[in-house]
Amino acid sequence: MSVGPLSPSTRRRLLRGEAGPLPAPPPSSVAIFISSTASDMDAEREALQSTAYPEVQTFCQKHGLMFEVVDLRWGIRNIEATDHLTTELCLEEIGRCCKTSIGPAFVALIGDQYGPCLVPSQIDEKEWEVLRARLAARPSDLELVARRFQRDENAVPPTYVLQAPGTGEACEPEEATLTSVLRSGAREAWRLGLITQQQWHHYHRSAIEWEIERGLLSSEDQDQRATVFLREIQDVHKHVLEDCALRMVDRLADGCLDTDAQSLLSNLKAHITDVHPGVLKVHRLPWSRDLVNPKNQTHARYLKELGEQFVARANHQVLEHLCELDMARQEMAWLYQEIRYHLWQSSEVTQTFCGRQELLARLGQQLRQDDSKPHTPLVLFGVPGIGKTALMCKLAEQMPRLLGHKTVTVLRLLGTSQMSSDARSLLKSICFQVCLAYGLPLPPAQVLDAHSRVVQFFHVLLHTVSCRNFESLVLLLDAMDDLDSIRHARRVPWLPLNCPPRVHLILSACSGVWGVLDTLQRVLPNPEAYWEVKPLSGNQGQEMIQRLLAAAKRTLSPVHTDLLWASLPDCGNPGRLRLAFEEARKWASFTVPAPLASTAEEATHQLCARLEQTHGRLLVARVLGYIVSSRHGLSEAELKDVLSLDDEVLQAVYRDWTPPSKELLRFPPLLWVRLRRDLGYCLARRPADGSTLLAIAHRQLVQVVHERYLSGSEKAERHGVLADFFSGTWSQGTKKLITLPLVGKPLNLDRKVAPQPLWFSDTVANLRKLKELPYHLLHSGRLEELKQEVLGSMSWISCRGISGSIEDLLDDFDLCAPHLDSPEVGLVREALQLCRPAVELRGMERSLLYTELLARLHFFATSHPALVGQLCQQAQSWFRLCPHCVLVPLGGFLQPPGGPLRATLSGCHKGITAMAWGAEEKLLVIGTQDGIVAVWDMEEQHVIHMLTGHTGEVRCVKVFAKGTLAISASKDYTLRLWNLLSGQEKFTIWDGSSKNLTGPQIWSLHVDEAHKVVYSASGSKINAWNLETAELVFHILGDASDPWMCMAVLDSQATLLTVSRDGVVSLWNSATGKLQGKQHMSSIKEETPTCAVSVQKQGKLITGFSNGSIFLVSSEGDRLLEKLPDAVRFLVVSEDESLLAAGFGRSVRIFLADSQGFHRFMAADLEHEDMVETAVFGTENNLIITGSLDALVQVWSLSEQGTLLDILEGVGAPVSLLACCGALVASASWQSSSFKVWDLSNAHRPRAPAPFLDRTGLTAVSHNGGYVYFPKIGDKNKVTIWDLAEGEEHDSLDTSSEVRCLEVAEQHKLLFTGLVSGVVLVFPLNSRQDVICIPPPEARKAISCMSLSKREDRLAIAYDNIVLVLDISPGDPCPLIDGPRYTFYTQQPETISNVAVLTDYRVIYGMTNGDLFLYECANSKAFPLEAHRSRVTCVEVSHKEQLLASGSEDALLCLWDLQACKRKFQMSYTSSYCRGVQCACFSKDDKYVYVGLKDRSILVWSVLDGTLLTVQFVHAVVNRIIPTTSGFIAPTRHGYLIRERFQCLLAKASQQDPHKNFQKAVWMVKSSQREALAAAAGAFQDLESDSAQGNESKSNKCSQVCLIV
Repeated sequence: MSVGPLSPSTRRRLLRGEAGPLPAPPPSSVAIFISSTASDMDAEREALQSTAYPEVQTFCQKHGLMFEVVDLRWGIRNIEATDHLTTELCLEEIGRCCKTSIGPAFVALIGDQYGPCLVPSQIDEKEWEVLRARLAARPSDLELVARRFQRDENAVPPTYVLQAPGTGEACEPEEATLTSVLRSGAREAWRLGLITQQQWHHYHRSAIEWEIERGLLSSEDQDQRATVFLREIQDVHKHVLEDCALRMVDRLADGCLDTDAQSLLSNLKAHITDVHPGVLKVHRLPWSRDLVNPKNQTHARYLKELGEQFVARANHQVLEHLCELDMARQEMAWLYQEIRYHLWQSSEVTQTFCGRQELLARLGQQLRQDDSKPHTPLVLFGVPGIGKTALMCKLAEQMPRLLGHKTVTVLRLLGTSQMSSDARSLLKSICFQVCLAYGLPLPPAQVLDAHSRVVQFFHVLLHTVSCRNFESLVLLLDAMDDLDSIRHARRVPWLPLNCPPRVHLILSACSGVWGVLDTLQRVLPNPEAYWEVKPLSGNQGQEMIQRLLAAAKRTLSPVHTDLLWASLPDCGNPGRLRLAFEEARKWASFTVPAPLASTAEEATHQLCARLEQTHGRLLVARVLGYIVSSRHGLSEAELKDVLSLDDEVLQAVYRDWTPPSKELLRFPPLLWVRLRRDLGYCLARRPADGSTLLAIAHRQLVQVVHERYLSGSEKAERHGVLADFFSGTWSQGTKKLITLPLVGKPLNLDRKVAPQPLWFSDTVANLRKLKELPYHLLHSGRLEELKQEVLGSMSWISCRGISGSIEDLLDDFDLCAPHLDSPEVGLVREALQLCRPAVELRGMERSLLYTELLARLHFFATSHPALVGQLCQQAQSWFRLCPHCVLVPLGGFLQPPGGPLRATLSGCHKGITAMAWGAEEKLLVIGTQDGIVAVWDMEEQHVIHMLTGHTGEVRCVKVFAKGTLAISASKDYTLRLWNLLSGQEKFTIWDGSSKNLTGPQIWSLHVDEAHKVVYSASGSKINAWNLETAELVFHILGDASDPWMCMAVLDSQATLLTVSRDGVVSLWNSATGKLQGKQHMSSIKEETPTCAVSVQKQGKLITGFSNGSIFLVSSEGDRLLEKLPDAVRFLVVSEDESLLAAGFGRSVRIFLADSQGFHRFMAADLEHEDMVETAVFGTENNLIITGSLDALVQVWSLSEQGTLLDILEGVGAPVSLLACCGALVASASWQSSSFKVWDLSNAHRPRAPAPFLDRTGLTAVSHNGGYVYFPKIGDKNKVTIWDLAEGEEHDSLDTSSEVRCLEVAEQHKLLFTGLVSGVVLVFPLNSRQDVICIPPPEARKAISCMSLSKREDRLAIAYDNIVLVLDISPGDPCPLIDGPRYTFYTQQPETISNVAVLTDYRVIYGMTNGDLFLYECANSKAFPLEAHRSRVTCVEVSHKEQLLASGSEDALLCLWDLQACKRKFQMSYTSSYCRGVQCACFSKDDKYVYVGLKDRSILVWSVLDGTLLTVQFVHAVVNRIIPTTSGFIAPTRHGYLIRERFQCLLAKASQQDPHKNFQKAVWMVKSSQREALAAAAGAFQDLESDSAQGNESKSNKCSQVCLIV
């Protein structure tokens, strides 16, 4: 077996899909053939079976290899072990093992038997004539030979075939005589030179010598892959006449010693010793009458050594070859293997291709015609077996001739390999092949994380290839029926419904009952795309049979030919012809076969009946039943293990003889190999999960197997045995009871099946178990076991996720959930769905998955103990034993399942600029900054079209025609009309006379479906276009010096209305474009229109202005509706136009329609914490959803007068777009390629648990997380007290002014509220005593921030440039607050952003420009610390007040030594998603710093050495972290309280990289001490000088930058 990387030319050829010599497939498993005589080595084989094989199997599994032992003489009678067929099968199996095995392939066990020399089963015609001439002088011998051999003229060339002896004849004496006669004739012929030595060996060698010749002597590299164990019993020749010894040596028929055989055995041993001494392992045993008996101590020691040598040798050979493979392994090896496999399959299929020339010519002509223009894919269809696959393969072969020699052809025979069996893997392999073939960038990891992004990448890739205008690309996807995701699907999201120029897609599908063709015809309605593959003509069918016979070196006699075609009148179905050939090839010329079945179904039943007659119905039923019942197929090793667990099969096998071992019981492999040989082409070998699986190659046979063998309860029984195997129920020494016919009592025997752990090693998962077990538990009806062992097992979930993807996990839940009446399964599935953003950000990692699920499901652990509670307990148990530093959730704090979030989706494009729903078809259309229009199917949550064509940002999208059409407007001055169902562009309209984009621009579209006109407005022009012809209806050109800012088409009045920048209202006829009048708006002074919305029922255009005015504009004039305090940012109306919302500043005002227009609906506006960007009404007018600059989506109840129902986290960027469709709301941002879809159908229902609704981030926590304090929604003059245990508002505190900051003194039970007025109000937490009021130093000076010392005995209050320090002392009934003890000014132009105070009256404060100071109040001295590069966001003092942590917006965290006023460490962490420190705190023991970042993650740093210990993504910004005894609590923007324990079992930080999977994240630590030492070493200064400089540096820290009051 040679291994080596592919040459560059071979790689190029494979990538381009060109025919030619194909490299051999790499080995994928360890398969060892065991060669020995039938009975001589029974003890050795049983010893190896018991101990050695399991050890090697475990070793192989740890390296991701499947292990198989092929011992065809185990478990069968001697007469079967020595027949001709067994020998042939042994030689075939040796060849298979040598070809497919990694490392060891052959082991021979040689004792003192040579074994019988068998009569050849066939003799060639020329050789027969030579032998007959030699035997002519012996008539009786010649008569015997002539009677036992018959001439088969159907063989090419003719052969003489050995016939079985007649019934009643004495088999053994005649067989011995026949052997002797042929051997003597052959010896004489060889001596005369009439036959070769190789021919002579056929009569002279035993089976074991043939096997050793094939497995060792005839191969060059077998020294490294074979082992021969030689057992020599001393002095056996002295005891050769004893009965016990005669059992160990070769004997003649009369019982005497066979000296010839012994001589041949000696020669064989000598030859091995001379040629391959390195493979020999010799064991010498003393003579003993009990031969080899494990009860004998000497023999037991020998058997143990034999097993140890076998294990050591096999493991060493595996390792050696793995090292060779690793050295030869190249990048993208998986891809080249996949391409090679399909090209090899194609070459096999096309060998006997005939006919179809006319169809091939027509297809070629169609491809050439389509090559230069957009076109639809082609679909070849026909009944099963009609030859579609062969036609597709032939077409692929001819592509370079049809479209040019540089054409790239991608061929996939779907379902024949693991990567071609599901859409995700299929698209991945195609994208990689196309990218490499064209030299394009490969899809990045972020794309591969989500199938929807892979689909988008695939669509864009096809257009990229088309734009190269060079090489054509042809994708041929055969057997679409074998993709499960397509059957009965409403849409096929990844399927391009329109191919760009130079890109061709050719599909094939079955017609009839399979259902896939119906799906394709639904999504590809063009009838010209479909090409029927019809039956072959009679002559073509005969030509096909002749080609198959010639390839098999067979022919048919005239009688047989007539019989064949009489059974197949006018049969042109290649599948049926192939079945007929498989039967006819077995016909010998001297036999009279039965007529063949006339239909494919009957022929398949006939095949099964023949197999049953030869091998027994039970064995055929079970083998085919198990293969068909498997999810993806079974390997040979798995199938033999499964058969070893089937008691009925074993009882049938051992009906007439007893098994060879009293300790273990296995299915005899020979019986399977015989059946496999007879199944022939009906079995397909498919690569999957690093091994080769057996599957049924033809759908017709699968259907027949279901009918014959899997009806009624049999199907569940087959799945049950498979479930037992993949769950490992009977592995690792667990014995299984069975009653064998000849024993009569139950036996408890080890079946020695492969163990099935989830992980074979730390990095190798049991992929076969992960993919098969859920399927078999489900279909065997073991639903409770499915829930407990799979869906309710954290070990399973983590293994499945880590070894695969979150998509694989969701697929498993989607497979099982419909069959389980369990709401808990739905909760877990939704929790996994919510994990997607974290997984895509950080990658699938065990601690992340455990954290995500525990923090989401903990809310339901008590109410759903059976599944959810069990998962939570398992997660907690794992955390307790986790060897790495980790944050352990102590409760739920991430958004739980059952909430409004339906999906977070993202695409391969830039930010989203336009969005519209197609409600009828459940489609969401989005436009992007890079000109792409993406169409999403929101039921399947997949992109179905990536519509390319625009070269500029898409500004508007309108969906109409019941959700089937959309029109988009872009900055490239084009309008494009799209068919949303087919993905085809209907036409493009050039909508501008100039590409000059300077000056004010408006972008507006209006579709008048009744008149089939679309109106577009941009800048100072308006165009009307016919939607059917794309012709210009009219064109209006305005005044460039006073461009239009708003446009509306009032359909009821047939009027087009515009408002210009200077307030000029123009009226036009919407049918002709003629001007009907102009007027200047009244009361408009220095105001510019900012937004507008039309109200069709009232015939008005509502316009908002820059100074806050809202006007109702109509053909009758204009009227001021409202004067807002700020510029109007947007205007929206409800679907029925009864409600109007106006956004301004941080508020939204709601109006209700009336006869005069609109009037104010609610007294209070909807207040936000940041600028409001957009809003949308719910379809029933009971909700309004708003989006703001702080990335929040807020849901308000209009039926409850503006009550805030929910706060939803957007995509981490300003919410600039909202779109509503029923209960679904989509939110997006121009800064992000992601968008979220929310289901607000339960918006009015209280959620359990209910989050606290805080938008400000000004939260405080008391009673160890029992209560949360935050400014009241809608009234910031109050503080809400939220009871976390009850999930409801406990109370509220009136502050009489807007709250700016909150602090809790936990020990003193006080709440400090800093107000905009500058006052600090102090509320006792446990009573309603008098409130303490701390006045400001200057009137109406707002508070910036506050801080308590760690002992809660000092309070610092910071204003923009003033700091007050007060004392807090115990008192009765309330603590006393004295002071201010100190007051000082910063004397800095920048304002204070954060402050901290120490018990000794030192104050640390950070500034908005990044400056950081330590101020000693007692000495009135300030020490400037090294500045940050941006705003200081937090300053935190350690509990012992020796250290300081300061963080800033530039993601820098500094650790300071407060005694020396020096920086210890500078720690930075940067991710590509967001930068900046939000908050921090020290752990209670001051060993760690917990840091909350703006990128919604929490970090833990080591105070000892500045090491980053762990990173946790928490999906929400954390504004405050409060240390607890073992960890911390932290309120989040989602309204939950994070409660976690930090666990670091190692004294020093774990060697595991805390963010090894975090994509695009970098952390760095700088040590001031190390920098100083490095600087000192570089300067070569003496210690004295260094000391002086250090003192000078410290003294310079002092600076009078603060003024004491």
